[in-house]
Amino acid sequence: MSQPEFRNVAIVAHVDHGKTTLVNAMLEQSGVFGDHGEVSDRVMDSGDLEKEKGITILAKNTAIRRKGLGRDGNDLIINVIDTPGHADFGGEVERGLSMVDGVVLLVDASEGPLPQTRFVLGKALEAKLPVIILVNKTDRPDARIDEVVEESQDLLLELASGLEDPEAMEAAEQLLELPVLYASGREGKASTTNPGNGNVPDTDDLQDLFDVIYHVLPEPTADLDGDLQAHITNLDSSSFLGRIGLVRVHAGSLKKGQQVAWVSHDEDGNEKIKTVKIAELLRTEGFERVPTDEVIAGDIGAISGIPDLMIGDTLTDPDNPRPLPQITVDEPAISMTIGVNTSPMAGRGGGDKLTARVIKARLDQELIGNVSMRVLPTDQPDAWEVQGRGEMALSVLVETMRREGFELTVGKPDVVTKVIDGKVHEPYEIMVIDTPAEHQGAVTQLMAQRKGQMQTMDATPGSDWIRMEFRVPARGLIGFRTTFLTETRGAGIANSYSDGMDVWAGEIKDRPSGSLVADRSGQVTQYALQQLADRGSFFVEPGVEAYEGMVVGANNREEDMDINITKEKKLTNMRSATAESTVTLAKAHTLSLDEAMEFCGQDECVEVTPETLRVRKVILDAKERGRAAAKKKQQNKK
Repeated sequence: MSQPEFRNVAIVAHVDHGKTTLVNAMLEQSGVFGDHGEVSDRVMDSGDLEKEKGITILAKNTAIRRKGLGRDGNDLIINVIDTPGHADFGGEVERGLSMVDGVVLLVDASEGPLPQTRFVLGKALEAKLPVIILVNKTDRPDARIDEVVEESQDLLLELASGLEDPEAMEAAEQLLELPVLYASGREGKASTTNPGNGNVPDTDDLQDLFDVIYHVLPEPTADLDGDLQAHITNLDSSSFLGRIGLVRVHAGSLKKGQQVAWVSHDEDGNEKIKTVKIAELLRTEGFERVPTDEVIAGDIGAISGIPDLMIGDTLTDPDNPRPLPQITVDEPAISMTIGVNTSPMAGRGGGDKLTARVIKARLDQELIGNVSMRVLPTDQPDAWEVQGRGEMALSVLVETMRREGFELTVGKPDVVTKVIDGKVHEPYEIMVIDTPAEHQGAVTQLMAQRKGQMQTMDATPGSDWIRMEFRVPARGLIGFRTTFLTETRGAGIANSYSDGMDVWAGEIKDRPSGSLVADRSGQVTQYALQQLADRGSFFVEPGVEAYEGMVVGANNREEDMDINITKEKKLTNMRSATAESTVTLAKAHTLSLDEAMEFCGQDECVEVTPETLRVRKVILDAKERGRAAAKKKQQNKK
C-alpha cells in the first residue's frame, strides 16, 4: 500500500477572527463528520469554557484526509493544529508550532491584524515557518480587503526586521512572495482571487485552500528509514488508557508494542533514559482518535502506557538514543495565590473538594499539560503561588477548578518581578485601544493613571474612531478592562501583547473606590440596604447570608467602610402606611469571576465555590485589620 503524504499546519489568528469556524468547514467538506448527523458549530472548541467565551484555550489537532490529492494519486493527510489566539495561552501556541511545518495566518477582512495576531505571528517567524495569509470574512459589509493584505504584509516585514537570527529574518522577508487566500469560513468558500469588498469568494468550496497548503507548505522533514525520534508535544487522558501523549514522529516509525527509549528530564534539567513499551498507538482521523499499528515519520499520533510522560520528552531508539530539544516557552508574567477556602462559610458552597491535599494534587495535575504555568510554595502550608502568562489564563484555571467541585480562596493577581543589575524590573505590555473619538480624553487619563505612555495615535479613515497604542506596566492592566468598558460605555476594544521587562514604574493606584465591608455576620436585610443606598453600589440582595469581613459592595469614596448590613427596623406599635413599599432598591451587581478578581484590593481575596463568588478581606476581624494596617504604615515610614 502506498504511503500518504503529510502536511502539518497551524492556523493562527486573533481572537474571534473565525479560525475555528474555518476549521469546521474544512472538516465538513472532507467528509469527516460522515454519518454523525448534526454536528455543532465550532466542533474544535471542545471545552465548555471555550464555547462560552468564544475562544480557543487548548491547542488541539485534527486530521483531514483528501483522497487522491497527493503525488501519484496518493492521499494527502493534513494535520491541522487549532492554536489559541490569545497571548495568555502562549504556551499552547508555542507547543502547537513545534508540531507543524507551516502556518496559515488568518485575519479579519475588516479588523485586519490585531495585537494577538502579532504575538502568534512573531512566534511563527522565530520558528522559521512559512506563513500563508488568509483574509477571512470577505463578505463583511465593512470589509477592506486590499488594506488588510497590505497591513498584514507590513506586519510581516516589521516582525522580520526585529528578528535576531539572520536566517529567520531572510526567511520572513521571502514570505511576501507567497500567495494570498481570500475566504468566508461561514460559507465554506476560499479563493486565490480577491472577490472584492463585501463579497463571498466565487468558488464552490475550500479546494483552493487545500491546494495552496499542499503546493506551498513544505513536506515534513522526516527520515522514514532512520532511527526513531518522536517528540511529545501535548498530553491528554482517558479513563480507559490513562495518560495519553500526543507525539510527532520526526524519524523512523512508532509501532504498537514496540520497545523504545524514553528520554525525560529531572527538575535540574538532567536527562533520564528508560526503556518502555508502547501499550497503545492511536492516530487522528477527523476529530477522533482510532487505534493503529504504526505511525510513520512526518505524521502526528498518540501513545499510552507511560504513566509519567511529560511534554517535551523524546521517544527514540534504545540502541541509538538521540533526544530532541525540550519545548521552551516565555516566562510567566502574572501570579496569584490559590489556597483552601478559609471563610466562615467553607463547605457550604456546593463543593466537595475542600482540603489542601486535593487542591495541591489538582494544581500539580495542571502542570503536566500546561507548560507555561508554575506552582510555587508560600509561607502558608495550605496556599500556593500560581504563575501564568496573564489574568485570563489564571482565571480559566480557577473557573475550571470551580466547576470540578473545588472551593478555593484566590488572591489578587500580581506581577512576577525580577531583579536585574540591582534594580527591580516588571513585565510591560503594549496596549492597543480602538475607541470612538469622544472617549479619547477619558481613555488617555485612565492609561496615565496606570503609568501608560502613549506611543502612537491614528484616526480610522472614514469613521470617528481612533486607535491609540500605549506602553504600560502589566501591573497597570490588572483590573483595567471593567473600568475601561465603563469609561467607553462598552464601545471600546482593548488588546495587548507582551513587551518584555523594564524598570519598576512606581506606585499604581488599585482602583478609585473603596469597599463596603460587613462588620458582623447575619442575613442581609432590605432595611439596611435602603439606609445605606447612598454609600455606594451593592453586590448582595436581601436574604443573602453575610459574614464579618465580607465585601458586600463598592464604596463611593476611596476608603473602605465597615457597615451593618444586617440591621433590622425596630418594631413599634405605630402604624405606617405604604412608606416602605414605595422605596425601590437598585439591583445588586452580581460579580463574575473576572470582575471579582479585578475588584480585589491588596488586602482582599475571592472566595470561590461552585455556587457562589464572594470578595472578602484577607483578615476578617476589623480590629485585627486595623492593627495590621497600622503596623504596615509604621514599617513604610521606616
